[in-house]
Amino acid sequence: MRAAVFNEPRSITVAERADSVIREPTDAIVRVVLSCVCGSDLWYYRGDSPFAPGPIGHEFIGVVEDVGSEVRTIANGDFVISPFAFSDGTCPHCRHGITTACSAGGFYPMNGDGGQGEGVRVPLADGTLVPVPGSGHSDQTMASLLTLSDVLATGHHAAVCADVKAGGVVAVVGDGAVGLSGVLASRRLGAERVIALSRNPARQQLAREFGATEIVDARGEEATEAVKELTAGVGADAVLECVGTAQAMQTAISIARPGSMVGYVGVPHGVELPIGNMFFRNVGVRGGSAPVRAYIPELLPDVLEERINPGRRADRRRLPDQVRPSLSDDRALDPRAGRARGHVEARPARDDCDRDLKGRRRHGRELRRRGRRAHQGRLPA
Repeated sequence: MRAAVFNEPRSITVAERADSVIREPTDAIVRVVLSCVCGSDLWYYRGDSPFAPGPIGHEFIGVVEDVGSEVRTIANGDFVISPFAFSDGTCPHCRHGITTACSAGGFYPMNGDGGQGEGVRVPLADGTLVPVPGSGHSDQTMASLLTLSDVLATGHHAAVCADVKAGGVVAVVGDGAVGLSGVLASRRLGAERVIALSRNPARQQLAREFGATEIVDARGEEATEAVKELTAGVGADAVLECVGTAQAMQTAISIARPGSMVGYVGVPHGVELPIGNMFFRNVGVRGGSAPVRAYIPELLPDVLEERINPGRRADRRRLPDQVRPSLSDDRALDPRAGRARGHVEARPARDDCDRDLKGRRRHGRELRRRGRRAHQGRLPA
């Protein structure tokens, strides 16, 4: 099968790899329908975070092609969403809602397959994969379903950790895919005002379409003063930090009102917390790697019923052989610049439907029909 392979910083190529196969009785094999590039992949690409050579990627949706002998809730032909982490759903941490800390789990590509390939071996399939009811989803809905594997649920996690409340004022630091999802999540949770910090005109427009009521086109101290002015000197009731840099965290803490929380989901790079400032202002910080699997059942109905449309944040599509040129577009994908760093969608496929998403859905429709009666409307707890 074809898959994106990380060779070294600034070198990601598409290579032939062995087909994914069942190794454990709790595994499933998923044929990837849509995959995408995450902002964290860009840290690896630019050499800002270590990453071992090999397969890359962790966000994908697809059709189940095979299951192990002990898999009970996932069937061949199911159309599924995979969170970026696999988990058993039964350990104390999973039951506590933090599936990314599963004692038996891990993160792609620790399983040996990356999400940016034609197939993926999914460990702990019963606890990891979420079947999607229905069929014949539009391309736009498919793009939105893909966001449930990471960015939408991660933006939601930032909002939950920041304790976003109905009627509140929220500020979102970061205008990439996760930041935009944070804007959407905040409005979904009832925030009356959402202030988006963005210097990119296209992202500003999308932020407004996602529900931002105000835009701050500034960084650093200038951004802090602008948010303070917009909030009569008080600061935001909740702040989402969706970048991961020291400046982003400093800004997030500085615009949080006393007694509030900063929900952070940007992978930290060189971040040091100003504990003294936080202590005297009673500002807290909470967040981390989003337990996506715990959030999908809550968010999925809103996507399927088109109450939200997070797939609009995807600003370009590429076929698998175009993955590397997409990643090397520094202007679009620099995580440290005030520019778009939205996901790049790839459409890996097998020869029988190589470049045709609709053909893929037809290819799996008969298999899905066989298992739909047993699975329709059911999502794993």
